[in-house]
Amino acid sequence: MTADHGLFGPDSVTWRVHLEPVLWVAGMRALLLQALHPRVMRGTYQNSALFDPKKAWSRFERTVEFVGTRTFGSLAEVELAAARVRALHGKLRGFDPDTGETFRIDARDGLLWVHCAEIDSYLDIARRTGLVGGAEADTYVAENVRAAEVIGLDPADVPASRAELRDYFRRVRPELYLTDEARRAAQNLFLPRGEAPAQAKVLISTVSTLGFATLPRWARRLYKLPGLPTTDLGSSLILRGLRTATAVLPDVPAPPEIQKARRLVRAAR
Repeated sequence: MTADHGLFGPDSVTWRVHLEPVLWVAGMRALLLQALHPRVMRGTYQNSALFDPKKAWSRFERTVEFVGTRTFGSLAEVELAAARVRALHGKLRGFDPDTGETFRIDARDGLLWVHCAEIDSYLDIARRTGLVGGAEADTYVAENVRAAEVIGLDPADVPASRAELRDYFRRVRPELYLTDEARRAAQNLFLPRGEAPAQAKVLISTVSTLGFATLPRWARRLYKLPGLPTTDLGSSLILRGLRTATAVLPDVPAPPEIQKARRLVRAAR
């Protein structure tokens, strides 16, 4: 009987990449990048508990849990979690003050931006730290078309290589800018408020700062800060140092499915 390893499995590039602790930086980079899409950011601001200090931490934990399930869960677990997300998003609407239009939170363009910003962020950190090279980078992008499909996207619309991902960003960049909502979202990452544990607030602030430094230069400029090459070099050196340090430290505590994935990936190697 074939084991059910969900969307990916121990031989995938995705499992190997996502098991690395340094990928937390990618998660924060993704949030900062996603915030530059006006409709995505406004839809989040108008509907999400992330901006309520009393609910933000539990909402953040649910997001982390979903990404973990989608990556390491069984097919049944992935579909159950994704169905909940699709059902929730299907009910929500946002208002765009630029056009006066009401829009669906699960509109294709928004879902595609969130996916591509996430995958680009994970891939960027994985490449900077030496986790993946050229061919494996393309494999990672292609594998994660499956992750886009479970949230409701047509696989034919989703970039399946680095070249397609670059083309996508080239097309969408003219639509991006820093809204007041995005500015507030960034402030909440750098100076977390609410009921999160004190250590978690310090960690989120620190990781977010490094995540910001890894954004593309054009994205840093949209945040009204310099996009200097020296920032790229400095952040890459820090990331490599972090990966080296975490490689010799004991595994951080994790849910059972991630602990199992660690054992399987090590056995596959």
